Amino acid sequence: MFDTVTFNGVDSTANCMYPGFVKCTGEGYMQLGWIQTFIAVYECGSFTKAANRLGITQPAVTQQIRSLEKALGQELFDRTPQGADPTEEGQILASETKQAISDLNQTLSRRLGTTLADRPLRLGGPAALMSERVLPSLAQLTADGMDIDISLDTSSNLLEDLKASTVDMAISSIQPRCRGIDSTPLNDEDLVLVASREMADELPPGILEVDGERALKKLPMVTNGESEPITRHYWQTVFESPPPARPALVVSDMRAVKSAVVASVGIAVLPSFLCTEEISRDNLVVLMEPEIPPITTFYLATRSGTLNDPSIAKFHDHLLTAAKAW
Repeated sequence: MFDTVTFNGVDSTANCMYPGFVKCTGEGYMQLGWIQTFIAVYECGSFTKAANRLGITQPAVTQQIRSLEKALGQELFDRTPQGADPTEEGQILASETKQAISDLNQTLSRRLGTTLADRPLRLGGPAALMSERVLPSLAQLTADGMDIDISLDTSSNLLEDLKASTVDMAISSIQPRCRGIDSTPLNDEDLVLVASREMADELPPGILEVDGERALKKLPMVTNGESEPITRHYWQTVFESPPPARPALVVSDMRAVKSAVVASVGIAVLPSFLCTEEISRDNLVVLMEPEIPPITTFYLATRSGTLNDPSIAKFHDHLLTAAKAW
C-alpha cells in the first residue's frame, strides 16, 4: 500500500479510516477508483464513452470526476460539445498515473479473473514433492503456453485453499473427504527410515533386527511437524505403535529434514524419492527394510465440476500421466 500520494503539490495519506479512500489535503477523501474513471475519460475523450467502457452510467462518471476534482482542488477536464479535453493538470495526472493503473488492471485481471483465460492455472502441493517430482514434469505445458502459479504448503492448508477457490488443483497426502472436492490417487511413494552413515555405524551390529523399536527410541528424531503423518504411519505400520513422543528437531520442509539427517542431527522417515541420490552416495543409510514397505499416497484434488474446464482437464491428465514415471 502506498504511504503517501502526491500530485502537483497535494500530499495525501493512504492510512485513513475509510477503506479504498486516500486522505487529501484538499476537501475530504479521494476514492482510488476515481483514478480508474479519470483514466477512462482521458483515453476515451468523452464521459459517455468512458461510461460505456466501465459499464456504469454517464452521471456516475460525471459525479466521480467532480469528486476527484474537488478532492484534488484541480480542474481536470474542460467540457466541450465534442467531449472532454484534459486541462494541463489533467495531462500531468494522466502522465503520472496511467501506467500504474494499467499495471494494476493487468495484475487484477491475471490474479482475480474468473476464467483461466484471464489468469494462470493455480496448483498447490507439498514443497518436497513439487520440487522433486512435479516441477520437472511441467516443461511441455509451459512450452505450450500454459501459465501456472505454484503454491507450496501443507496438505491441510492446501485443501482449505482449494475449497476457498484460491487454488484450482491441489496435490495432497491427505485424502479429501468433504463435499464438493473430488480426488484421484496420483502416486504412491515408499517410506524409508534413514540415518547418516556416521550415526548408523554407531549402532551395535544386529541391534535393529533384535530390538528395533527400543533401540530407535534412543536416537534423536527429526520431523517436519510435531504430528508429522508419515513418521506416525511408518511406526504404526512397522512397529504397531506410535513414534517417539517428542522429536529432537522439527523443521518445516522435508528437504531440510534430509539435510539435518545427513549432518547426523538425527534419524527420520522420508519418502524414498527424496533420498535416492543420498543413499546411492552412502550419505544416508536405510536402517530397516520391512517386508512390506509403508507407503504414502498423494492425491490430485479438484473442486467438483472444474474438470469441465479444458485447461484444468489438460493439466489434470498431464499430471496423472507424468506420475506413472515417478
